[in-house]
Amino acid sequence: MLKDLWKKYREPILYVFFGGCTTLVNIVSYYVADRWLGMGTLMANGLAWLLSVIFAYLTNRVWVFESKEKSPLGILREAGSFLGARVATGLMDEGIMYLFIDVLGGPKLPVKIFSNVLVIVLNYVLSKLFIFKKKG
Repeated sequence: MLKDLWKKYREPILYVFFGGCTTLVNIVSYYVADRWLGMGTLMANGLAWLLSVIFAYLTNRVWVFESKEKSPLGILREAGSFLGARVATGLMDEGIMYLFIDVLGGPKLPVKIFSNVLVIVLNYVLSKLFIFKKKG
């Protein structure tokens, strides 16, 4: 029974697990860059975002979607698509936060949670349908 559930839901379970790990990478690298390296908020946050996107790409490629792409050009295309999707959903997150909080005066935490859920779902869909699309 558990084996059947794992077989059926393995991909979304691993996506959520590695998403949590990615969040941890982001927070720890931000803290280290800001506190220990003295980079300042924006530089530290940018570095943390970059490191967490790299971590997310590698874990999604290897364990979540099990990409079979082997050619350097194919891997570069895959990584570029992944980065582009993350930039797009990051900008979407910024837009949602700005519109619903700064312009419309909405409550910060509920809007952030709503935005994060949309980003997570959209990142999963983009990864599954376009970036790590199974061939054949």
